[in-house]
Amino acid sequence: MRAVVQRVRRASVAVDGKVVGGVDAGSLVLIGFGGSDSPEMVGGSVWRKFIQKLLGLRIFPDEGGPINASLAEHGGGILVVSQFTLYADVRKGRRPSFSDAAKPHAAQVLYAAFVTDLRRQWPHVAEGVFGADMDLSLVNWGPVTIWLDSDEL
Repeated sequence: MRAVVQRVRRASVAVDGKVVGGVDAGSLVLIGFGGSDSPEMVGGSVWRKFIQKLLGLRIFPDEGGPINASLAEHGGGILVVSQFTLYADVRKGRRPSFSDAAKPHAAQVLYAAFVTDLRRQWPHVAEGVFGADMDLSLVNWGPVTIWLDSDEL
């Protein structure tokens, strides 16, 4: 499981020209799942640690500095967007290979579980549409962009 977490002033996602999700100040989370990720990992120790790391990242400003507070301390929303391209392999040639990404059905199950678990722990979660061609608009705040990989936790 991999995520790119961006601190945003605002972010939204549209499908066919219609906004389907958005947040004001908070986090944009682009989430992808690998071929070795499985539904059995849902609720497990790595899964829980990943979500806690995401919610606890101290990437927001407070009186202690520009990158000192977590989302829980700062407040705001989370916009979650599925992105299998986080598993792109560009070592050979010019066309990325996505063979390391989870198959669509497995990724959709994991994505739905991820959003459900986030919503259990955070009151303001919006999302894109899994598998859709989406237009993402955001104002990256800082900019602050963090990479999370479950293999590194």
